[in-house]
Amino acid sequence: MNACIALIPSLHGKQLLTVEDLAGSDKSPNTKDELHPVQQALVDHHGSQCGFCTPGIVMSLFALHHENKENKPDVLEALGGNLCRCTGYRPLVDAANSLANMQADDEFYRNREQTLSQLQTIAQQGTVSGSCSFIPVSEDELAQYLVDNPDARILAGGTDLGLDVTQQLKKIDKLVSLQNIPSLQTIHEDNNELVIGSTVTYRDLQSILIQHFPEFAHMLDRLGSQQIRNQGTLGGNIGNASPIGDTPPVLLALDSSLDLRHGDTTRNIPLSQFFLDYKKTELKPGEYIARIRIPITPHQLKVYKLSKRYGDDISTVLAAINLETNDDGQITRARVALGGMAAIPKRAERCEQALLGSSLDTETLDQAKAAIRQEFKPMSDVRASSEYRLEAACNLLERYFMEQSGQN
Repeated sequence: MNACIALIPSLHGKQLLTVEDLAGSDKSPNTKDELHPVQQALVDHHGSQCGFCTPGIVMSLFALHHENKENKPDVLEALGGNLCRCTGYRPLVDAANSLANMQADDEFYRNREQTLSQLQTIAQQGTVSGSCSFIPVSEDELAQYLVDNPDARILAGGTDLGLDVTQQLKKIDKLVSLQNIPSLQTIHEDNNELVIGSTVTYRDLQSILIQHFPEFAHMLDRLGSQQIRNQGTLGGNIGNASPIGDTPPVLLALDSSLDLRHGDTTRNIPLSQFFLDYKKTELKPGEYIARIRIPITPHQLKVYKLSKRYGDDISTVLAAINLETNDDGQITRARVALGGMAAIPKRAERCEQALLGSSLDTETLDQAKAAIRQEFKPMSDVRASSEYRLEAACNLLERYFMEQSGQN
């Protein structure tokens, strides 16, 4: 995880390890100054120069070493959130590869059962209430707390909320952490719906999405770094209401809905009704996102993300397109959702109307592009101009047409 944006409640019930803990951890007490094998591998393969990035790289490779997954794709994913300007990544990858198939044998591995037992003891202590933070263990406790404290900030993964503290220097007087509520961390299928608890992380979500919505799952590979995907939650990405959030356009294209709870009452609304304006949502004071529901139906979903960097970057434009056609090739259902094109993640409703009842041909494409240009007036910022965004959104729709017709 990213230590720089980790708020104290997110550490409750966890074991905190930093780079300072590693030296001597795999040796006897009389050799405490010897480096951990991960640290030694970086030395042996000349993996450090200025050293500014080295502690984070050490911890990323330490976590990978304990997962015993040192093949190249895993190594590159593990290092994806660590920026090195001096050494370059080849010696870092070489260091990781030198540890391949080497079983972790340090004090953390040897003491893991004892550590887990201690952490379970902490978890069994139940609800934690402090001067400015509250950590409930059930949705009933959470719902009541929010009714009594509707101004409290909700902490899920904290990958965005932490920036309010570290960059905006905001003070949070009341913080309620959702990390110890099991019912918000579940995923199950119910009546042809995928029901996802709002605090399910991107990493835990990915494996189930592969089965039902592989395009959605593959997009998550480009959502932040592994540190972010380990902590960030689906509910948080929705509740944050950012116009450039990566998951809302995809969820809109899949006709998803939300379970919103206030006190003892839960209501379900289509996601398309949730976003009202920039950073404004349908959530009432004291209400929270409990679950996200995605219909499991036949689909032809494609997801396209444009950003300045391929990985670990914010979207410039994200398009999620899901069209259904009949045996005659006519479009019978159209969902086109765009991020980065308006103050909210938004369905391109005029474009959808232009597509319905038509075929995947040039004339339909031209009409659909014109509808996008009429409906959206995106802003210009450091990532892209308004004109670029409009042109890119139209081109992504054309790409969808080409792919559906078998063109590369």
